[in-house]
Amino acid sequence: MSSPQVINPAEKLAEAKEQLSFPRIVVICGSTRFMAEMAEAEFRETTARPAKIVVKPGCDMKGSHELWSDPVEAKALKVRLDELHRAKILLADEVLIVGDYIGDSTRAEIEYAKSLGKPIRYTHPEVDPDA
Repeated sequence: MSSPQVINPAEKLAEAKEQLSFPRIVVICGSTRFMAEMAEAEFRETTARPAKIVVKPGCDMKGSHELWSDPVEAKALKVRLDELHRAKILLADEVLIVGDYIGDSTRAEIEYAKSLGKPIRYTHPEVDPDA
């Protein structure tokens, strides 16, 4: 008797998205210094044919805000936001790196996406570390 095929959670997610006929999901990554460029990329990906579901960073902690005015709370929030962004990468079908600079955080996101086998595109191909 053959043993049943084990499907991991990522495969289940991909299968569910296919069964639901979801559009492709693209996650935007990059330095938050490029928030305006990320908004433009979101617009272009959303209005493309075929249109894509777009997820991207939800806030820029470089500016001042009461939610991260306390350094201890800011550090904890940064950890939570990084975890949330990794979940967005896992959810996505592809990754779009925005901007002409890649820092440590974006580099780590690229490596995580690669470990998951996600296709990666760049708005500025010259910063592609594999090019």
